[in-house]
Order: sequence, then structure tokens, then C-alpha cells
Amino acid sequence: MNDMKGKVALITGAGQGIGQGIALAMAAAGADVVLTGRTLSKVEASARLVEERGVRALALSCDVKNAEDLRAVVDAAVGKFGGIDVLVNNAQEVPLGMLDDVTDEAFLNGFTSGPLASLRLMKLVKPSMVARGGGTIFNFASSAGIRWDMAFYGAYGAVKQATRALTRAAASEWGRAGIRVLTIAPHAESPGLKGWIENNPDEAEAFFKTIPLGRIGKLEEDIGRAVVALCGPDMGYLTGATVPLDGGQANFD
Repeated sequence: MNDMKGKVALITGAGQGIGQGIALAMAAAGADVVLTGRTLSKVEASARLVEERGVRALALSCDVKNAEDLRAVVDAAVGKFGGIDVLVNNAQEVPLGMLDDVTDEAFLNGFTSGPLASLRLMKLVKPSMVARGGGTIFNFASSAGIRWDMAFYGAYGAVKQATRALTRAAASEWGRAGIRVLTIAPHAESPGLKGWIENNPDEAEAFFKTIPLGRIGKLEEDIGRAVVALCGPDMGYLTGATVPLDGGQANFD
């Protein structure tokens, strides 16, 4: 796996699920990790797991919808570790439902916690990355944005497609500064997915049959390690792309 010693990764939504899996993979590769989330106790538990792998961790409470919280975590990360090399914009509130049922509040929360929070953090970490000679930023998309049948997923898909556009723009504008920006679209054994399976068992069964590899990704082994690999020099010519980590299910072409 890519050697991340001397690197610092900032991960939102790191108290559980995909964020925690990426944090553990980063730690296993040698990176120091800044973990943020709304529930500090969960983030602190993840930080202890990170430290067990022999690296430093900083756990911080953060609501990604709050611009001041975002600025505070970046300042704290730079103050403790000297800079940021990797940003993982994982935290996201998901506006699901038929369009008639999605409230303005839910829709706005999806955009504020998704593309707006991602954009704010991208701009906040950019000076540190430039000073350190570059960096890698990961935003999150979903195959929900490209479903042939968008019913129930329209608001969610709109949020995620906006995030993909921001990735492309940042990759174009910041590439000369050595900053690569990628979108990943994962399927993983997260609490959110497990909840969806429990509430939609028939749809979930049909959904899983469309995954060529026949399984859901493991948080650290399949998603976290892939993110670490994408940070490495062998992937240094890749930017602006949407990378599906979904067992071959979605077609983003």
C-alpha cells in the first residue's frame, strides 16, 4: 500500500462507516489523521483506533453545515500537524424521498452539507496544500445521480451531481498547483446502507444482484485502501475523474 508517512489527512464524518474505514487505512499507511464528526464521542473512539496503528490523531467536533466549524477544524489541523495533504469530504446529509415529499429544509441541508461544505473545505485547505507542494482532495458522489429511474432519488442525485461538477472545476483550476481532486462513488458496509437495506429489503435484494462482484465493499479494505492508493505517485496523473468503488455496478461514462 502507498506509504503515507509524513502526510496529514483530514476526514469528515470519521466517527463511523466509510469515514472511519478511510481513517484506519490512512493510519495503516502511516499518515497522521484529523477526524471530525458531529458526535465527538464517536470521533474520539475512531481516533483511538487510529492511534493504535502508531500514528497521531486529532478528534474534533464539527457540523459541516457550519462555516465556522469548518474553519476551526482546518486551523486546528494545521496548528497541530503543520498542514494538510489529503482532504476527504465524506460527511453528508441525504435528502431522500419522492419530490412531492422532500421539504425545502431537507433539500437545502443536502446542499449545505454536501457541495457547499465540500467547496468551503476545499478552499480552506488549498493554501496549506499549495505550501506543501500539492495534495489530494476526495469528494463523494453516488450512482443515485445516474439512475435510469430517478424516482425517490432525485433530490439526493441533484446534490451528488453538483459535487461532481465542483470536482471537475477544482481539478481544472488547481492542477498547476499540484492539487488533484477526485470524486469517489462507493458502495460499502456503512450504517447508512445497512439502514436502507432494513427499510427496503426487496429493493436491496434486487440492487445487490446488479453488482458484478456480488458483494458490498468493506469499509477499510475495499474503500479505505483504494483511497490511499489514489493518493500515491502511481496515480499522480489522475484528476477530475469520478472513480466508482462499487464492484462494477455503475456506469459513469
